[in-house]
Amino acid sequence: MFVIINALKSISRSKGRNILIGIIVVAIAAASCVALAIRNTAHEAETAGGELLNITASITVDTQRIMEVAQRDGADMSSMQEMMSQYQNLSLPELMAYSESDYVKNFYYSSSISLNASGDLEAYGTDDSSGSNFSGGMGRQGGMLMGGMAMGDFTVTGYSAEDAMTKFVNGTSKIADGDMFDISSTDMNCLISYELALYNGLSVGDTITLTNPNVEEETYTFTITGIYTDSSSSESSNIPRFSTAMDPANSIYISYDALQTIVEHSASVAVTETNANGFEISTTINGQLSSTFVFSSHEDYENFGEELSTMGLSEYYTLSSSDISNYEAGLVPLQNLSRFAVTLLFIVLAIGGVILIVINVFNIRERKYEVGVLTAMGIKKGKVAMQFVTELLFVTLIAIVIGAGVGAAVSVPVSNNLLAVQIEQIQSQQANQETNFGRVPGGTAGGRENLQGGRNSIIDIFNGNRSDVNYLDQINATVNFSILGQLIGIGIILTLISSFAAVVFVMRYEPLKILANRT
Repeated sequence: MFVIINALKSISRSKGRNILIGIIVVAIAAASCVALAIRNTAHEAETAGGELLNITASITVDTQRIMEVAQRDGADMSSMQEMMSQYQNLSLPELMAYSESDYVKNFYYSSSISLNASGDLEAYGTDDSSGSNFSGGMGRQGGMLMGGMAMGDFTVTGYSAEDAMTKFVNGTSKIADGDMFDISSTDMNCLISYELALYNGLSVGDTITLTNPNVEEETYTFTITGIYTDSSSSESSNIPRFSTAMDPANSIYISYDALQTIVEHSASVAVTETNANGFEISTTINGQLSSTFVFSSHEDYENFGEELSTMGLSEYYTLSSSDISNYEAGLVPLQNLSRFAVTLLFIVLAIGGVILIVINVFNIRERKYEVGVLTAMGIKKGKVAMQFVTELLFVTLIAIVIGAGVGAAVSVPVSNNLLAVQIEQIQSQQANQETNFGRVPGGTAGGRENLQGGRNSIIDIFNGNRSDVNYLDQINATVNFSILGQLIGIGIILTLISSFAAVVFVMRYEPLKILANRT
């Protein structure tokens, strides 16, 4: 009780010194409060977002792994190409076998083919006067896409389930007229875009005829059951394309079973020839398969990846998820801000601690006579030292409460402003990189990369699925009891460190020596 009473009296007597200490502690507490709020919010956002994330993934050939192994073994270019040709994309039966895993929540797939217009039907954008979007008439003459695959006027995609129609699931596309076709039927029913319907004067119930780009006599007739709108059609109108089939407005949707009927019929009537270079060329229509595994959690995704090797999947195949990579990329600014906040926290604590130590050293030197009198009166040195510690602790706790209030008031706007700066810096770096490669920032870089075999497959381009990263740009960095507890802990640590000089001084000198040396 003696220690507490004397400490309170001393605080009231030395208002100026304690106000100065309080101001320093308030500044430390406010800065620490903001830093801790940002760090906690970043951790919560990463954890909560990961739990809510609907993870989709696919199994693809790991070409990088193949090249690394080939280079390690000293293989030449021909051997490397031969090795890569041994590993093709997995077939649908193989993928379906892996989908039986308990870790897989859902599995769906789609396949895309390219067909030409027939009769009076014209692809949307055929008469584009600018001439910048399409290389005129390519589809009509059975133009060739990379790898010798025929490219027609339209992209026809068959889906195994409605879940596979991701553009309709996420709201990019919506049926404006008519109904959805039977996803499990082999009937030749289809959905066409609003632009294509308006361009050709088509309506629900009409039929359209498409042909094999390699054989005009091979035709397929579809009945229009619905007309859809696609917001990505207008968003991607300025993207350069080498075929009308690349335009989302020329995407036609059918069931997977109906598409397989087309592929199987085309294979049965196909003609194979050998060109001048000795390569065999077939008129058959080949579909490009795209499959998707769905997982309930990141843990299931990781466990499935480990299980694949035990199920016999070669090491030259890899399980990858753009959802996870995009989600992690979206958190990069927040993670950078969190690291910056932690660094700032340590700097503030270090500087604040040094300042408090210096102030306490001068404080003890000024109160040397008081120490001598108290110890000469028989008060133990430990109690005297405890009085100095208690004084600073009282001032620190009051200042921490005030600093916590200030920090709580400014933490949200300050953290969001700092986060905006981080996002701007990252976007500026990306824009500079695009400019260095001669691309228009935020323009067609993604599309060009994909056409050259980048992140997304050609099917992704047909479907308009570009892996754009959405950065987390708003956080609610509020102060909770956990942060308040951490601030109190920081205050106690600062008090003990800064009071260490007082304790050392009190325990070092004898009272008679202090009184004798007083001038």
